Amino acid sequence: MVALLVAVAVFAAVEALILSGALNPYWQQIICLAGIVTISALGLNLIYGYTGQFSLGHAAFYGIGAYIAALVTRGIGSHGPAILPLSLVAGAVLAGLVALLIGLPILRLKSDYLAIATLGFGIIVKVLLDNADQVVPMMGGSRGMSAIPRLTSFVWVFPLAVVALVVLRNIVYSGIGRALISVREDELAAEAVGIDSTRYKTLGFVIGCMYAGVAGGLYAHLFTFLHPSNFDFLKSIDVLLVVVLGGLGSMSGTIVAAVAWTFLLEGLRIVLPPAVQDWRWVIYPLLLVIFMLVRPGGIFAGTEFRFLREKK
Repeated sequence: MVALLVAVAVFAAVEALILSGALNPYWQQIICLAGIVTISALGLNLIYGYTGQFSLGHAAFYGIGAYIAALVTRGIGSHGPAILPLSLVAGAVLAGLVALLIGLPILRLKSDYLAIATLGFGIIVKVLLDNADQVVPMMGGSRGMSAIPRLTSFVWVFPLAVVALVVLRNIVYSGIGRALISVREDELAAEAVGIDSTRYKTLGFVIGCMYAGVAGGLYAHLFTFLHPSNFDFLKSIDVLLVVVLGGLGSMSGTIVAAVAWTFLLEGLRIVLPPAVQDWRWVIYPLLLVIFMLVRPGGIFAGTEFRFLREKK
């Protein structure tokens, strides 16, 4: 109950700042982006942090969700209140279906082989998006997809991030979550006690990728322009860094790291002079290395805020 009141208070406070004009459109966009990154990272944390499946293709599902949501919105041509939820559902469902199709064969692979397979899938999706205009001209291919209506706002992002968190919490502390964690800890032992590891790994993978699909749909309707380069390997690394920094298997860590990482990226972009902007990509890894040396388990190292802990 206290957690709900805090969430409502945060929502009301930020929305009041937006309505009063205290937050300009730029910072509204950054706050929304932080929420979108949180949703995507929660999905990857389910896949990697709780199920132990090292995926390097998360951006591919992010991109699938983004393009499908944008196609639905532009295809219908309506800007009514129901169009964004409809497009997000479409993006999430297709991302989940694709995850199911590729998950069944590749999730039988272990460790490094799984990482390579998901990386390969991500590259395939990027190439397909680069040439998608040959099949669907509206997608723009390597020129990018434009004319997407700006429907994403804090009113949508914050509640969806809360729902994503609640759903993940309920999964983690359910029988499904315990099975996923068992597979992560010792797959052979889990199978010995009757847990179908392939089934649960696939389930975790599909749900996590659906999170990415929702995040992608929100992203598309926040920036109103999509380009295949937005969903390349570096975007997968971005989300992976958030999960690792926050702490594998920690919902609290994912939230804090996603918000901190988003504002750090923007903060350095503002602070650093244009002549040394490219040095950001030296500073980020350096900060990560230093942080992981100081705290290798991540910010929360598997612990949670009180409201996210399992009730005894």
